[in-house]
Formats: sequence, C-alpha cells, structure tokens
Amino acid sequence: MTGSSRVLAVCVVHALLSDPESAVGVTSIDKRPVAGPVLVTELGVTGDSQSDTANHGGADQAVYAYAEADAAWWAGELARPVPPGLFGENLRTEGIDVTGAEIGERWRIGAEVVVEVTGPRIPCATFQRRMGESHWVRRFTERGAPGAMLRVHAVGEIEVGDPVEVVHRPGHGVTVGAAFLRPAPADMRLLLDAEKAGQIVLGESMRKRARKAVRRFGFPGRT
Repeated sequence: MTGSSRVLAVCVVHALLSDPESAVGVTSIDKRPVAGPVLVTELGVTGDSQSDTANHGGADQAVYAYAEADAAWWAGELARPVPPGLFGENLRTEGIDVTGAEIGERWRIGAEVVVEVTGPRIPCATFQRRMGESHWVRRFTERGAPGAMLRVHAVGEIEVGDPVEVVHRPGHGVTVGAAFLRPAPADMRLLLDAEKAGQIVLGESMRKRARKAVRRFGFPGRT
C-alpha cells in the first residue's frame, strides 16, 4: 500500500446481458462506473446485482476489487482498453496491493466503509464469454492477478477518489495470489489454523478451497 491508494471507479451492473449458456440464462457481469457517493451495504454496492446467485454474491463476496496496475497490464497484453467494470469489478483501485493482500486483511475506504479480503476471484465461463478472448480463463488464471472478493464490515458511502487504507492484517502471510493459482497445502493449512485460532473467519468457498488442497496433498493436520 502507498499513501496515494484510492478508489478510481465504483461500478454497478449496467444491464443484464443474455447468456444462454449459463445456468440462469442472463449475466450481471456488465458493470460500469457510476458518479457520486454510493452506499455500500453488507450485500454490496447499492445498484449492483448478481444473476447466478448460487455462485456469485452473498456476504462473503459482496464487493469485487481489481487493481488499475493489473488492468493496465491486461490492456497492453490484449491491445485493447480495459476500462473499469470490464472484468465485472465493483471497485477499480490504485495503489493498494490487491494480489498481495492477506486473506482476512481489512481496508478502510473513505470515512465509513471497512471491508475484509475473503479470497481471490475465481474466473468462470461467463467471464470468458464476456471477454471474447480465446482460452481466457486459463490466461487470466496463469497471470495470477485475480482481484479480491470483499466482505463488508462497516457500511457507508464511498465515491471516486476515496482513500483506501489497510487497517488490519491477520499476520498468517497467505495472500490473495497465494490462495489463487495452485494453492500450496502448507498455505491452506495456515489459513485453516488461523480460523481455528479465531484470527480470521473464512468465507465458505475459501474454506472449501483450503480443505480440498490440504486433503488432496495429504498435508498433516485436521481439516
């Protein structure tokens, strides 16, 4: 994090898009920036929505943040603009280390809102159809900069230009990046142990991911 960490854009769903290959037939991935203060509640940014609620949204995935530096890398790689919201993110941020954020790390955004990092964004087939890029899920995954899903701890209003500050780090050392691509069993064991010790509360999807990695590779300890 730097002293200039801030919100560059706040994005909500612009329109539902037809997605006949998905389970629900439509998608809310088309997010675009909105102006002015926007209320953030425990279930996300006011004006936003999710269509496939079985796999997206909920309190543990209320807000999705993506870093401008990572978007700029993709813009160069794809030779096309990557404007805020293209990846389905609610927040486009600058300065804050999103990939290097610890699971359970908390950020204060503006004067009121506090969010907690719950895990990496896991790309899906809808995201690939949205981008129209060949092998997009594989490419996005291999880049290792997935953005962070956030839980809302303190509700309030946010807007473009608001500072973003890390106010708590649990100290286990397992980052969004480490939890994303082929997570190491030892790291996943650290997460499960940190939750058992009361240092963090894992989201259900992150907990399942951690337990799966530990079981698959036979890492010792309880799951």
